[in-house]
Amino acid sequence: MILHDFLSSGNGYKVRLLLTQLGIPFERIEYDITTGETRTPEYLETVNANGRIPVLESEEGVLLPESNAILFYLAEGTRFMPENRLGRARALQWMFFEQYTHEPNIAVARAWLHVFDVAMTEKRRSALETRQKLGYEALGVMEDHLKANDFFAAGRYSIADISLYAYTHVADEGGFDLAGFPSVRAWLERVSSQPGYIPITQS
Repeated sequence: MILHDFLSSGNGYKVRLLLTQLGIPFERIEYDITTGETRTPEYLETVNANGRIPVLESEEGVLLPESNAILFYLAEGTRFMPENRLGRARALQWMFFEQYTHEPNIAVARAWLHVFDVAMTEKRRSALETRQKLGYEALGVMEDHLKANDFFAAGRYSIADISLYAYTHVADEGGFDLAGFPSVRAWLERVSSQPGYIPITQS
């Protein structure tokens, strides 16, 4: 398999982490999204018309974009996918939460402050404050769930945890302080202690 990727991307990291934990060998092709390498005509025509990473390319050359779709595809029939119908729906519930509520705020704040060389104008600082406020609200939802649960779906480590872990564990790079979220911090430690764990910096 080939993973079209950008090392600093939490979305790419989700896929690298699951592939590694599944023991699936893969080749990485690195794109620098900060210089527009995923917006070239060639990339848009041959890899992903949406101009984003990650994209998983199968041995047959089939291309699958969108990180959480890739997680769902790879996890089918493995220990990372909840076994029953409701468990799978719960995993999807949290994965949709991650992409709709969590990632647009926590990941974007991190991108502005850590990944891209973004000029922090007065307008951008105001937008950052809004992102951080909404990001803290998302962390609050996670904290409430984790007060009574070790993981996010089916009572065990799954793709729901991988999805949410990716940007939560580097939230400090977006200006977030997790000191007030003890259950989230304990969960981060549980995830990082899973067999086959790799850091976001490992390709």
